Amino acid sequence: MAEHVILVDEADRELGTMEKLEAHRRGLPHRAFSIFVFSPDRQCLIQRRAAGKYHSGGLWSNACCGHPRPGEDMDAAAGRRLKDELGVACDLRKVIETRYDLDVGDGLREAEYNHTYLGMLDTGAALRPDPEECSAARWMPVGDIEEDMSTQPNAYSAWFVLLFPKVLVHL
Repeated sequence: MAEHVILVDEADRELGTMEKLEAHRRGLPHRAFSIFVFSPDRQCLIQRRAAGKYHSGGLWSNACCGHPRPGEDMDAAAGRRLKDELGVACDLRKVIETRYDLDVGDGLREAEYNHTYLGMLDTGAALRPDPEECSAARWMPVGDIEEDMSTQPNAYSAWFVLLFPKVLVHL
């Protein structure tokens, strides 16, 4: 069954729904979320997107991202997706709402009204990554990520590069 996204205007007001891949092909603004998970000692949980993803495969990114299903509460969607992708749960708080329009290659765009969440988790938490979603997950110190992104930003998803510094101010 095809997944659908919620199309929105510049104020995140719902306009309808569309099949997910078609919305990305057409670059139509839609509702999305990104989850950043940190440890108490300022390490960030990052994942390498599975090579088979329809865009940004093989790139490092935040703990997880997704789109709420039509009619689904945003907070519930974020918690569901974190559990689905990495097999973990933690309290999440929304820290940013932002719009962006990013070229993610292969004629696809991430034109999103993004709700960005922050969660805290101990580095000893047992991760169970879904191999369909991510090929690896690891904890990395914030300073190491900043340094790595300055030398090889193309190793990271476009939205991660944009959102990471904005999330750090909320730690």
